[in-house]
Amino acid sequence: MTYECLGNDRYQFTLRVYRDCNCTNCAELDPVAEIGIYRCTSANNCSGQSQASPFQQVSIPLQSQSPIDEPDYPCLVPPNVCGEEGVYQFVLTLPQSTSSYFVSYQRCCRNVTINNIIAPESSGATFAVELTPQAQQVCNSSPSFDTYPPIIICNNAPLVYDHSATDPDGDLLVYEFCAPLLGGGPNLDPLFYNTCGGANPIPACPPPYFEVTFRAPNYTPGAPMGGSPTIRIDPSTGIITGRPTFQGQFVVGVCVSEYRNGVLLSRIVRDFQFNVANCDPTVVADIEEDFQLSDQEFVVNSCGDYTIDFINQSFQETYIDNFEWTFEVGNGQTQTFNEWNPSVTFPGVGEYEGRLILNENTDCGDTARIFVNIFPAIDADFSFAYDTCVAGPVIFTDLSTTGSCCLTDWRWNFGDGQTGRVQNPTHVYRDPGNIPITLTVRDTNACESSKTQILNYFPVPALIVISPSAAIACQPAELFFNNLSFPIDSTYLINWDFGDGGTSTDISPFYTYEQPGTYTVRVSITSPIGCATDTTFNNLITILPSPVAGFSYAPDQPSNLFPEVQFTDASQGAIRWQWDFGGGPPGSPFPSPRVVFPDTGIYLVTQVVAHPSGCTDTATAIIDVIPEIRYYLPNAFTPNGDGNNDTFKGVGILPGIMDFQMVIWNRWGEPMFDTSDPTASWNGQKNNVGQQQPAGVYLVGVKFKDPRGKPVELKSYITLIR
Repeated sequence: MTYECLGNDRYQFTLRVYRDCNCTNCAELDPVAEIGIYRCTSANNCSGQSQASPFQQVSIPLQSQSPIDEPDYPCLVPPNVCGEEGVYQFVLTLPQSTSSYFVSYQRCCRNVTINNIIAPESSGATFAVELTPQAQQVCNSSPSFDTYPPIIICNNAPLVYDHSATDPDGDLLVYEFCAPLLGGGPNLDPLFYNTCGGANPIPACPPPYFEVTFRAPNYTPGAPMGGSPTIRIDPSTGIITGRPTFQGQFVVGVCVSEYRNGVLLSRIVRDFQFNVANCDPTVVADIEEDFQLSDQEFVVNSCGDYTIDFINQSFQETYIDNFEWTFEVGNGQTQTFNEWNPSVTFPGVGEYEGRLILNENTDCGDTARIFVNIFPAIDADFSFAYDTCVAGPVIFTDLSTTGSCCLTDWRWNFGDGQTGRVQNPTHVYRDPGNIPITLTVRDTNACESSKTQILNYFPVPALIVISPSAAIACQPAELFFNNLSFPIDSTYLINWDFGDGGTSTDISPFYTYEQPGTYTVRVSITSPIGCATDTTFNNLITILPSPVAGFSYAPDQPSNLFPEVQFTDASQGAIRWQWDFGGGPPGSPFPSPRVVFPDTGIYLVTQVVAHPSGCTDTATAIIDVIPEIRYYLPNAFTPNGDGNNDTFKGVGILPGIMDFQMVIWNRWGEPMFDTSDPTASWNGQKNNVGQQQPAGVYLVGVKFKDPRGKPVELKSYITLIR
């Protein structure tokens, strides 16, 4: 199914349905195609839309029905294969949306004789296209395939079929084999015939749509026909190539994805049945050549070797009844060969002509015309020179020869990822090793020769270079010494002396200086073949003394009741201080500040101290200023109306209290008072409005959570005095 944007949110859709005329127990083309339209945020979310309540539903009559022409195969008698195409066209108005529209048609079932999927006789098909929000925004028109698929493919014959499409907007098209979609089912019961599980859903059902199941591992969505080489589709051109090796019928899905500026606009799926048949084949004369002048004209070149082993690649070999090779070898002489792959010796340098003739004097014969060039020999050779102990350039000298006019091209592969095109190059290697050097030369006859030699390259660096070239750091100082010298690798013996008794054999080590001072660094390098060099870097590293930060504080547990904290400096070697109290009190430059935290919470307190050298150190502590609740229950009250101790309630510091509940019971367990208000009080009456309660002892239960959610539970006895 494809679509064309007509503007003003109107789209013309074209549905092309292909049918195997020889299908067993298969339905005819529907006189009316029942189309379901669904608006979905994704293929898995259609917002409650169903077959019973689609976004839209249309019934489209069959507009044309025509046979698909059989391909014209010379010397081929195809089996009885029949295909026909039905075309349905309709126009829909689809308001622009941030959701996709899925336009679908479904029908069951497929040909029972299909080889590459499981249960084809009960596997229906969904022909659908998604109109994406991106496509709606730009009034996009989908690509359309240019031609019919071939209804018959010859078994064991090379397949080259152009399955490309054309996009009216010139968008980038990417092709792939993909899994065809299931739709409908084999149920022919009239009660279910038009449901999602029936043979003719009316209308087509909403996504998600499931895929047919291939008979893996021999057949998969990406390799639906097998073959040797495997049948494949070029993602850029849409050309299908390969060689089928099994006769049968194969379901193939071809998808073309349309991209504009890197954005996927649409994905069109063609679901088709490919018929692979044993054909009375045409034969093609073919050989292994250096290059091909035309369909049946081949050029074979030999450089310095007068004997050529010809490789016969003619096909179909089974149907080649007779063949003959003939070559003109000079002085009017002709040699004839009847081997499939003959070995032919020519008299010397020169140009010769021959032929490979298949099934001579028959309608399905073929002839290959062969042009043979025997060129003079060419031999690649070279030498190299270098200082084996001290790194420097390697000088290469070309020693190649040719019997032709002259050499025209030199291609050097220096074995380190670098190449060259001059005749006698000079090359500098950064890495040691047993390095393969390859020279390929070419002469005026386009003959080529290659030679590889091994360069055993293990010199020491001409100059030891390290980083840092100088460093001043604070104690303790971890430094990275980067050895920039070349060539070196792990096969070299490298010794570092850091000037404080510490050493390393790493190529580029990390090292920590613990004490202040000025240090001289020495590096020595010995190659695997015993060459050695060393360098001393005097006074390379200066380590400055650092202070030691530290402090204590009191009280150990500050709170909203005791928010003042005394910090006491415990640093060593410091002359300057800077405090940061984590967003609470303002910072301080004093050694031992006293601060008041404005609120409860967790504060990261940081002390930075400075040494006279300018080096600094930092100490931190986490200060938790906790919120405290203090709640007390009196043990008696006198509700006699004298204005003194007339009601009962808890007292204390209550800000931040949560989920409060207080219940008072009499001695028989009957609730007398219940409140969730911590400030509410009991006046001695039942629920503060009922009968006056007698003097006596009552049970009080209180539950609440503190500001950090910690549960608290209190129980006490109170005495009511009258």
